[in-house]
Parts: sequence; structure tokens; C-alpha cells
Amino acid sequence: MSKKTKDTEYLMLSSMLRAREAGMLSRDRMDRMLSAPSFAEAAKQLVDCGYEDMSSADATGIDSALSRRRAEVFAELAGMVPQPEAVDIFRLKYDYHNIKVLVKSAAAGVDGEYLLSGCGRVSAEKLLSAVREEGMGDLPADMAAAYAEAVSVLNRTGNPQLADFGLDRAYFAEALAMAERSGSSFLKGYVQLLIDSANLRTAVRTVRMGKDRDFMASAMVEGGTADCARIAMAAEGGDTLASVFNATPLAHAAERAAEAVKGGALTDFELECDNAASEYLSAAKMKPFGIEAVVEYISLLEAEITAARMILTGRLAGIEPEVIRERLRDINA
Repeated sequence: MSKKTKDTEYLMLSSMLRAREAGMLSRDRMDRMLSAPSFAEAAKQLVDCGYEDMSSADATGIDSALSRRRAEVFAELAGMVPQPEAVDIFRLKYDYHNIKVLVKSAAAGVDGEYLLSGCGRVSAEKLLSAVREEGMGDLPADMAAAYAEAVSVLNRTGNPQLADFGLDRAYFAEALAMAERSGSSFLKGYVQLLIDSANLRTAVRTVRMGKDRDFMASAMVEGGTADCARIAMAAEGGDTLASVFNATPLAHAAERAAEAVKGGALTDFELECDNAASEYLSAAKMKPFGIEAVVEYISLLEAEITAARMILTGRLAGIEPEVIRERLRDINA
């Protein structure tokens, strides 16, 4: 079982990934992409990072190429990692994205196939076939149950937001169960941080929208380190939010959250939430080998793809480099 996996089983894989990190999209390379004389020249900078040549791609082609890169790395690491949870934790997000697309497109009577991601554990084709032929038994049990419940909620209420809330809860519950199966406290801590961050974001947005506590409770997710009811109460008070997350990775984000619920900038708050996850993952560098190296590498890959998409689509659209630079998040490459 994965709980008996020893860190030494990651020795070669960790060394490989640490070496790869040196060739990832660095701040210097991002600057070169932004200052390149043309979109084509900017795109060619990514070839050295392992991406296909996108110098003649349009926006759709860029998105497809970046998704292929993610799917290829996921597939490669899935065949190498001693604990499948290290990769599946990240694939899970795309499974639930696909479920949301299929639930909403079916309810609206439109074809959402073009929105499906190929980066989940279950291929988009298999999921689409299961939905069309009502063969959900071929899917992971948690996914099948989440899909059925979302369809039921949407049919009963006509409210896609409520269906989304249920799918978000199912996603995080499955992610947490996956982390616990791995036996890795690092992976479990990462998932709990994501849950806490999602709940903090929900609290801030709910207050800013003027929604009541019942709405907030319906949108929150159990399983984090902070109690949902306490977050909700603190958000309504504003000033006490920081105390809920004191001495946690989200301490600075909570301070910004207290400002955001009173009308402060959401961008500063969102950035601090992102930074909290980055800082948590950076602790992986303290261990020379183990599951931590895989989790950190995939997180860096996700950040790299986000930055690459932002730069390339921005350059393609003729957006000024300084405007793109302001929107970029720092990545630890």
C-alpha cells in the first residue's frame, strides 16, 4: 500500500525533477518573452522549456499546446511515481471541471465538448461516453456520485451555482481522501490549505455581494484546518478574520481579506492566497527526495503554464508588455 512507501523510493525521480526545475520558465525568461520583438520570437523562448513551437499558433492553438504539455507531463509522472496520489491530486481538478461542463451543457441543451480538458484521470472521451450512454458505473465511484447529485440539484432547483457548490465539495472531499490514502502529511496539508483558501475567498466574496450566512455556508467546504462557522462569523465582523488564520500560511491573506470585505482591493487579497500556497510548497526544497518533490514540481508546472498562457495570449492580442507584466504572478522557477 502507498502508506508504506519510503522516501528513498523517490530518490531518482526527485533528482530528475530537481534538475528539470532549472530549465523551467524563470523570471528572466519571462522578461525576454515580454521584450521579444514579436509574438513568434516570444513563443520560441518556450521551446527550451520543453514546449512545442507555438510561434505560428492562434489563441486556440496556444491553449491546446499548453494543455498537451500538461497532459504529457501528468502521464509521464503517473508512470513513474511510487504513489499515484501525488499526480492524481492535480488531475482531479480537471475531472471536476469536465463534470461541471457536462452537467451545465446538458441542462442548457448545448454541446460543451469543446470545453472539456484532457488532463483529468478519466479521459474526456470516456467521461463523455459514460454520460451519453448513462454508463456511469465505468467511472470512479466518487465522480459518478458527484455527477448524479449535481444533475439532481440542477434539475430540482434550476440553479447552476448550487450544483457547482456541490461539485466543489465533492472535489475537495475526494482530494482530501486521496491525500490521506497517500500517508503524506505534506500532501494532506497542501489540500487542507487549498480548502482553507477556498473558504476564505468564499467568505470575502459573499460579504462583498451582500449575501447572508446561509448562502456562505452552502458554498463552504469542510475538511480544512479552520472551522467554516468561525470563518463565516469572522467575515461578517471583518476585523476578526486575521485571528482565525493567525500562525497559519494564510495569515497575510486573512489580513488582506479583512480589508477586502470592507471594499479593499480583491487583487491584493487574491495574490496573498496564491502566495500562501507557493510558500507552503517551497518547503519541499528542504527535503532532498520524497513525494514533496513531485507535488512541488507539478505545482510549478501549473504556474508555468498559467504564466506562459498569459504572456503568449497577451502578446498575440497586442497588449503592452508592461500591462502583461503587472498581471503575472511570481513563480518559483
